[in-house]
Amino acid sequence: MAEKTHSLWNVRFLNQIMDSMAEGVFTLDRQGRITSWNRSMEHITGYPASEALNQTCSILGFSRCFGKVCPADIAQCGILERESSEAKECVLRHRDGRDVPVIKQARVVKDDQDRVIGIVETVTDMTELHKARHKAEEARRLLSEQFSYASIMGKSRAMQEVFSRVEAASASRASVLIQGESGTGKELIARAIHYNSELSDQPFVTVNCSALSESLLESELFGHVKGAFTGAVKDRRGRFEEAHGGSVFLDEIGELSQAIQVKLLRVLQEREVERVGETRPRKVDIRIITATHRNLESLVSQGMFRQDLYYRLKVFPISIPPLRDRQEDIPLLISHFMAKQNEATGKGVQGVEPQAMRVLLDHDWPGNVRELENAVEHAFVLSSSEMLTIGDLPREIVEAAERRAASDHHFAKPDGSAVDRQRLLELLQACQWNKAEVARKLGVSRTAVWKYMKKWGIPLKPGAWGQ
Repeated sequence: MAEKTHSLWNVRFLNQIMDSMAEGVFTLDRQGRITSWNRSMEHITGYPASEALNQTCSILGFSRCFGKVCPADIAQCGILERESSEAKECVLRHRDGRDVPVIKQARVVKDDQDRVIGIVETVTDMTELHKARHKAEEARRLLSEQFSYASIMGKSRAMQEVFSRVEAASASRASVLIQGESGTGKELIARAIHYNSELSDQPFVTVNCSALSESLLESELFGHVKGAFTGAVKDRRGRFEEAHGGSVFLDEIGELSQAIQVKLLRVLQEREVERVGETRPRKVDIRIITATHRNLESLVSQGMFRQDLYYRLKVFPISIPPLRDRQEDIPLLISHFMAKQNEATGKGVQGVEPQAMRVLLDHDWPGNVRELENAVEHAFVLSSSEMLTIGDLPREIVEAAERRAASDHHFAKPDGSAVDRQRLLELLQACQWNKAEVARKLGVSRTAVWKYMKKWGIPLKPGAWGQ
């Protein structure tokens, strides 16, 4: 009697163990009939144990068993001959008719006389993992689209040159130095290089070198070991290690201290890093893309930036022109930002009134593309019609236009006392015929410069003299 009670207790205990498992577990007898069915199987398949018991596993319609669709007859399955199956991804048919991605594995169970007494199968639900995979693939697709060459707006000759260099950089793993004023889109260019390269499915790690103190930046880049400094309570990987196999984008590289410059040079030369507080080198396989708004060559001559590091970083330089030097790109950018704002706000703005467009075209845009995008967003907040008006634009941009208009009037005095033809010619030659630069020096709009070039018979290009 005691032996029977002990046996019943073992069965009950075994059932409790099976029901506590996250994996689905069920067993079959030699005829392929289901003899046990845990709670996870009920959750994964939708079949309660009362419906599954004494059925064959064909009710699950596994898509794969030993490389083929699951047969109805266990004799045709192959499990009795092979005695086990490797874990494989497949799908099963849920009770409600939908497919459920799973990993399944089966093994024959034998008694002490080596006789088959049944089969045990485990089923792992992969639904959440498949969702995560799908999200990751969708994110990669969106990133690829967002940072494709087409996403970088510009039809000017200067931007076409940038596109050409981005394409060339994407096809190599050379270090890239992106130079340009704040707001010109240096990070966008860096992402375009990464997501159009062979590393596109690997990490892209961004670090702003001007945002942290020297000690924090060193720890951020190289990592640290427990106890390396106050607050280092555990080991931490640096951004270089996190980017292993992918790209690191170091923004504002001109702000690095001399000490970190030395450590960065070693990363470029040896492809290895040492965590703060540790002397063991760790290998990293990374591509380094850097950016700065500063003149690194000038910093080198002043002794503020290492010459050897400078040449390591600028293997393939890309210069992004400021927005004021590519006026023909402004309408294209405005249309792009308007489309984004229409989608974000649900408004139906169709365009920009001519007077407002003239103000936008004549503005110097010291904040470059970022400032233009902010101006369009500001205009959308105020706009209540299908066209953006001058009253919708940021006040500082309108006031700058008013000051230029006053300067243009002074420029146009009949006696020519402000600027005459000879003075304008001298400025054009000094500025290599850059009309935007001449306008800045005179404190007038580019429109005024073009107008007086036409009035005084000065050609738009230095090689076009016909006078």
